[in-house]
Amino acid sequence: MGYRSFLKLTLVFALCVIVLGAYTRLTDAGLGCPDWPTCYGHLTVPASAEDVKQKHYLEQRPLEPSKGWAEMIHRYFAGSLGLLILLATVWSWRRRTSDPRQPVWLPTLLLGVVIFQALLGMWTVTLLLKPVVVMGHLLGGFATLALLFLLVRVTGQPHVVQTSPGTRLWALLALIVLVLQIALGGWTSTNYAALACADFPTCHGQWWPETDFSEAFVLWRGLGVNYEYGVLDNPARTAIHMAHRLGALVSLVVVGGFALRLIGEGDEAGRVGWIVLLLLLLQVTLGISNVLLHLPLSVAVAHNATAALLLLSLINASYLLWRRPR
Repeated sequence: MGYRSFLKLTLVFALCVIVLGAYTRLTDAGLGCPDWPTCYGHLTVPASAEDVKQKHYLEQRPLEPSKGWAEMIHRYFAGSLGLLILLATVWSWRRRTSDPRQPVWLPTLLLGVVIFQALLGMWTVTLLLKPVVVMGHLLGGFATLALLFLLVRVTGQPHVVQTSPGTRLWALLALIVLVLQIALGGWTSTNYAALACADFPTCHGQWWPETDFSEAFVLWRGLGVNYEYGVLDNPARTAIHMAHRLGALVSLVVVGGFALRLIGEGDEAGRVGWIVLLLLLLQVTLGISNVLLHLPLSVAVAHNATAALLLLSLINASYLLWRRPR
């Protein structure tokens, strides 16, 4: 297998880890194992409480094998991804000796992000699903995927799309808006606010229901608090949900406007614009469906996966628009 093919395989693997992470979070399996990196002191999930050798773990949390396996499978995949990225980094440095154009600092940065991701994964368990840590873990996964995709693009054949400076700036604005919206989505999920509003486009039958923004975005609430199923009251969760809805509206306008501008330019830019627009419309549809269908697991996981693909489509657009031939 060649170097770039290996990077593509690693990229697909990273997307699988994101999907598995979403599944773990949405099935409330984030604390399926009360310890890290083992599960009740085992490398696999014990079949029953009688198989747990270190009984003090059972005092922390009763054994639920299905949730334990969801968490451990995610850990297995995440650990394997880390090894793949380590290999890609070493391979990059070795290739540099024969090809001075081979990027090495990008894969090195990627390796650093993955190491920090492992720490966030540990803190997710040890700090009992603290929202700021869980959201950071989510964003770290998206950052890993984005850097991998960028490495694949950088090591490919030079290619640019000619466009106006205004379109290039719009591409960066769309990317920034989407990243902020992904962060808002992560905050919504980690605070169990996805179903704070059960109707659409209104919320509790009102265009602007009772909200509590002073409590909604407190990042640090001290140690020793178990955040499983959330600790916020309904007005605070509603505030988070409404902020995510407003962010979705802004994203629709900015990212959609950028996609339509690319489509209007035709040729290669138009093809890129259509991909962005279709993923954006799919993402909005999935978001609305999550509310109206009361967060079905398949739709919620697809919402996370489509967010990742939409992010990659915008990174691809920005790369093509801003890249200059060597």
